[in-house]
Amino acid sequence: MQAKTFTSEVEIEKAVLVAVEGQGQSEEQTREYLDELEFLATTAGADTIKTFIQRMDTPNPTTYVGSGKLETIKSFVREHDVDMAIFDDELSASQIRNLERELKCKIIDRSALILDIFAKNAKTARARTQVELAQSEYLLPRLTKLWTHLEKQRGGIGMKGPGEKEIETDRRVIRDKISRLKKKLKDIDVQSHTQRKNRTGKFSVALVGYTNVGKSTIMNLLSKADVLAENKLFATLDSTVRKVAITSQKHFDQLPKIILLSDTVGFIRKLPHQLIESFKSTLDEVIDADLLLHVVDISHSAFMDQIDVVNETLDSIGAGSKPTIMIYNKIDKFNPEPTSEDIFEDESVYSIDELKRMWMAKGDKPMAFISAINNEGIEELRELIFEQVK
Repeated sequence: MQAKTFTSEVEIEKAVLVAVEGQGQSEEQTREYLDELEFLATTAGADTIKTFIQRMDTPNPTTYVGSGKLETIKSFVREHDVDMAIFDDELSASQIRNLERELKCKIIDRSALILDIFAKNAKTARARTQVELAQSEYLLPRLTKLWTHLEKQRGGIGMKGPGEKEIETDRRVIRDKISRLKKKLKDIDVQSHTQRKNRTGKFSVALVGYTNVGKSTIMNLLSKADVLAENKLFATLDSTVRKVAITSQKHFDQLPKIILLSDTVGFIRKLPHQLIESFKSTLDEVIDADLLLHVVDISHSAFMDQIDVVNETLDSIGAGSKPTIMIYNKIDKFNPEPTSEDIFEDESVYSIDELKRMWMAKGDKPMAFISAINNEGIEELRELIFEQVK
């Protein structure tokens, strides 16, 4: 009799993406948001097979999109046996309920998708507690919608954490759970604060930036550490602190012998407010840092928007005025449209000297141009950091 074989492979879920191009939002911006949403979906384990864009001033309060677009989506979902529809904005409980009834598939909004990715990547007690707290706060106003999921006992993307537990979704129980999680997180934060106090006398540097810009790769290069560096969104959730030894003879007598370098969770547009509140404690590394390294993916078409998102987040936690070095990463992939200010030979890759003469190099903060993947410009960056520390 032949033995049965089992596979641990997770079945890829088919997804469609839906966005509203609102008033004052260009088609290019909408496409950028959808590209990011697709990357989020891929990170969560879904296969995007179609995107839908509705042009209207504000989303429909009942079904997010208009009736005509909804019928188009419904036909496609039915014809291609789609598992889920992912919406680029946060949906209300009634919108989710109405869309689920019409489309007959799982309905996920951007916030639920990001929470799902955080749940997958949370490894430590602190990260798991923060994610569970954010999930519970997201769940509370949507309890009505989740009863249907409980009846069907669905799994997959968006169904991790509090949403799959039985009658615990009762409002009183959820509120009690939120209070308990907040207390637990506070206790963890007290321990972390005590650990940080023990670093007195050491100079601390924190890497910040939009998600997936290469912070962990730079962390590994500067500290000779082995921090997880993947081409996925939110691969890093917990703050990782490593020591950087001063080996430069030029600076050896003028600097502390050890610099503490920390990597932090990446930022993103439309980050769920529940996560911002929950993960503020993780960003204490940023608040307590003596110097920030703001990493930018210069090859991304919307890197200036990403810089703004990071700066706004830093302002919101009170770290916007800290000394900062701008690090423009991925110069090996940078190929901008030429402007009247930047007249160079027609070439696909610019040298660091040429990049230093471009418009983005005219800011008031010290900056470095590097390719972390090719180890280009790293020594110059290291020297720049030492100069700022000195």
